[in-house]
Amino acid sequence: MEATGTSIAYGIALVGEGFDFRKFVRKPQTIVRLLSWLFSIVVFACITTEGYINPVFSAEPKCIFNQNDSACHYAVGIGVIAFLACLGFLLIDVYIPFMGNAQQRKYVVMADLGFSGAWTFLWFVCFCLLASQWSRTHDVSAIPQDAARATVAFSFFSIATWGILTYFAWSRFRSGPDDVGVPTYTEQPADLHEPYPPTYAPAPYTPTPYTPTTYPALADLSQQPAFTPNLQPTPGYQPPNY
Repeated sequence: MEATGTSIAYGIALVGEGFDFRKFVRKPQTIVRLLSWLFSIVVFACITTEGYINPVFSAEPKCIFNQNDSACHYAVGIGVIAFLACLGFLLIDVYIPFMGNAQQRKYVVMADLGFSGAWTFLWFVCFCLLASQWSRTHDVSAIPQDAARATVAFSFFSIATWGILTYFAWSRFRSGPDDVGVPTYTEQPADLHEPYPPTYAPAPYTPTPYTPTTYPALADLSQQPAFTPNLQPTPGYQPPNY
């Protein structure tokens, strides 16, 4: 018998395969998601640790990007949400092979596609905003320039990683439930013209001649002497006295 169906839904095998950690971490989607998680840490960590300075004319700390606090708040918000989302989708990537319902997988893949596409756009906006405000910052003597440049650079890298995640989610969504199927088996029809194998060749048929069985003829009962009881007393027999 040969298998004619595969149990795959949205690019992932259905229930039946165990979780392989090494295989999971080597997947391109897992690698890109981990990079997105790392880049988001760099962005919001640089701003929260070195993204604010105390100018001489103000008692309140100001953002290093042209003293535009909205730029720093936006980058921190996008980075923190991306950080949490990467962790959540990593857990979903671990759990999704154990989902036997294709409809549930559809909702998960749609959520991944929508979020990845949205965050690709938001990271693009973040990069443009930070780059624009940094180019307008003139007095950089008291500003940690390495932190500012790292924030702008990893915002740009995040556009690429989230764009790749969007492509992966779109590919899984396009595969859809068309690949879902229960393995079926078909048996090839026997070839009637194929000779028997040598080990299973039937023995040649040789008819055995029939020999009737003969029985001796029964003696004629009419020629046997009639039965006559033996009335001769037994020697030494004495009848009892009553």
